[in-house]
Amino acid sequence: MTRTRLVVVTCVAALPAVIAVAQPPQQAPPQPMSFFVTSAGKGDGANLGGLAGADAHCQALAAAAGRGSATWHAYLSTQGSGAVSARDRIGSGPWYNARGQRVSQNLAELHGDTIEQARLGNPLGKQFSLTEKNTLVNGVGDTPNQHDILTGSQPDGRAYTEGGDHTCNNWTSNGQGTAQLGHSDKQGGGNSSWNSAHPSRGCSQPNLVATGGAGLLYCFAVTP
Repeated sequence: MTRTRLVVVTCVAALPAVIAVAQPPQQAPPQPMSFFVTSAGKGDGANLGGLAGADAHCQALAAAAGRGSATWHAYLSTQGSGAVSARDRIGSGPWYNARGQRVSQNLAELHGDTIEQARLGNPLGKQFSLTEKNTLVNGVGDTPNQHDILTGSQPDGRAYTEGGDHTCNNWTSNGQGTAQLGHSDKQGGGNSSWNSAHPSRGCSQPNLVATGGAGLLYCFAVTP
């Protein structure tokens, strides 16, 4: 074999190794949806049928979107005897929206438990707080504005302990009472809180609509 042929054979033999090195790394598969804003409320104001009815609403919408295999809970607190805090019923994270984008790693990041976490905030906002249908929720500047989300919670995700009604009689009233609301787009009213921006005018569907809402909920997957 001549020197010229040896060089050519050696280069050709090395091609597979060069091609292998040049291959881009495989991307990890997108994470399944484990958080969403309901695309619709139940339609009876803040009367959700209690926590059980709210959870069933989340579960049904998730199932329609192909994620019914997970267990879903609504992000809602209750008051009074046996009060439940929203943060205690949604699992431990991480949570991902319908596009596979991570909305929070854990409960501490979600609620800003430390000074640094509170300073940084969580990624939630109009572009991340998507519905189960992978659509945006109307916010400030849209018609109609529907960014008010029922939570009944304080900013740290815990239940209210004083006497006022913040949960429309534990999510059974479509008349008397009020509900604490969050802003899915973190905009408006001088309070950018995703989970505790201001109270509703009342518990009826018209009252929820009047302040920029539609009786929508945050839903979190408790199990994969």
